[in-house]
Amino acid sequence: MKIVIIGGVAGGASAAARARRLNEDAEITVFERGPYPSFANCGLPYYVGGKIEARKKLLVAPIELLQKRHRLDVRVLCEVTSIDREAKQVSVHNLATGERYEKPYDKLILATGAASVQPSIPGGDGDRILGLRDLLDADRLHKLATSGAKRAVMLGAGFIGIEVAENLVRRNIDVTIVELADQILPPWDQEMVSPLQQHLSEKGIDLRLKDSIQQFEEDGDGLKVSLKSGDTLKADFAVVSVGVRPESRLAKAAGLECSDRGGVLTNSSMQTSDRDIYAVGDVVEVDDFVTKNQALIPLAGPANRQGRIAADHLSERSSAYRGTQGTSIVGFFDRTIAMTGQSEKGLRRQAIDYEKIYVHPADHAGYYPGANGLTLKLLFNPKTGLVLGAQCVGSTGIDKRIDVIAMAIQAGMTVFDLEEVELCYAPQFGSAKDPVNMAGFVAAGVVRGDHPVIHAKELAKSKMEPNSDLILDVRTPAEFDAGSIPGAMNIPVDELRERLNELPSGRNITVYCKVGMRGYLATRILLQNEFSAHNLSGGFTTWQHVVGNGKN
Repeated sequence: MKIVIIGGVAGGASAAARARRLNEDAEITVFERGPYPSFANCGLPYYVGGKIEARKKLLVAPIELLQKRHRLDVRVLCEVTSIDREAKQVSVHNLATGERYEKPYDKLILATGAASVQPSIPGGDGDRILGLRDLLDADRLHKLATSGAKRAVMLGAGFIGIEVAENLVRRNIDVTIVELADQILPPWDQEMVSPLQQHLSEKGIDLRLKDSIQQFEEDGDGLKVSLKSGDTLKADFAVVSVGVRPESRLAKAAGLECSDRGGVLTNSSMQTSDRDIYAVGDVVEVDDFVTKNQALIPLAGPANRQGRIAADHLSERSSAYRGTQGTSIVGFFDRTIAMTGQSEKGLRRQAIDYEKIYVHPADHAGYYPGANGLTLKLLFNPKTGLVLGAQCVGSTGIDKRIDVIAMAIQAGMTVFDLEEVELCYAPQFGSAKDPVNMAGFVAAGVVRGDHPVIHAKELAKSKMEPNSDLILDVRTPAEFDAGSIPGAMNIPVDELRERLNELPSGRNITVYCKVGMRGYLATRILLQNEFSAHNLSGGFTTWQHVVGNGKN
């Protein structure tokens, strides 16, 4: 069998290695347009920043390893220019020698990845404006970052933008981030990244949201960067990272079915509309695991799995891709944010019914030294409790909680299952009631009707309406005086039973505390004394993330 793979890195390299393990006799040829068939593109920002000191560490599978250990015919600096499906051959251009030739195949795997979106900005093709997609980009950026540069502009506040900004700060470079959206890290919900935006500012990064770059101009040995807002920035160089799009030109030219967004369409075995051609990785449009709708989700983990599945299937093994959850994580400075499944804005956009809760526990037992707070947001079906997604932000223990919930989503579990899930516990690692359990307790209580909840945005909007809810703060007077929701009444939860006569009958009451626990207790007291009450999910902490400080 002749297997031709176009592209390396995650999907292509994993497909090649898997195909060899399953078929010792196959002729496997990998064409890679760049000089490296397999490198750690997720590690590029950390090489630029010096966290990864040795460049060779980024070469996950050097050519020699692929050739000797897996007996692969790896051809770098070779660009496949077209696919002839009828003749079952590809046309190849050797970029080093200029040679052009055809290579036949029995099975073909497309792993062409995604290309950086290049915004049309006057002056954007200058030598001091860079992207960061491969090792050659990293080499250029590393050289600039270590050659006395003092100021840099980052266009885009997604995964790469935030990680590059952190690593440039590590090089003692002043960084300004310009982002068109009204938040950093667009896949996450806005209130979850709000504290991180403040943290970036505390680390000296100048964050310009809801703004864009209108023009780059050479300015002596640097750049003048003009913004839509009218401001002008000075920089030694700029990095542009505003997203990616599927590199599906070959597939389209060959007549393979693609979506309107450019992603190659495949079945669960990663076969395209031509059953002898497979596609894997960032070039593919996937099924969202939660909604079953199609989506573009460029992540390394799914690309690796898809490569294995394609190799399995062409080797006549039963293997199917389940879909992508979008489980992802970003760390910068001493903060981490992670997510899995659907975001709230994604569910709203697709008109999917959901409920949400927030909890703010510590990452491990509070009495053990070093405990750090985290915020966990859980999204679920309000009737069945099926888990739809989760987001978590904090300093430590973030990946653990999202990984657990990612597995819960894979297994089709509900919030009632999260109540019962048994996780490892010792005081330095977690709590007897893990944050995952706590989220399950709160969400399950909402589904059961034990404690109705209201959310910060709803409360802020309803406060403007006549006959709005009475807002009851059940924290201590000292906490209340330090900051509260405007117009709130203060009765500490420990005094509530004795002071019920101070509350008006027949009026809805919104209860809140710092993080939601005392608010829950107060809500239970009020409901059992025939008051109409609900709890502000996440308490005053979430209110501050969503609305503001709420100082009296």
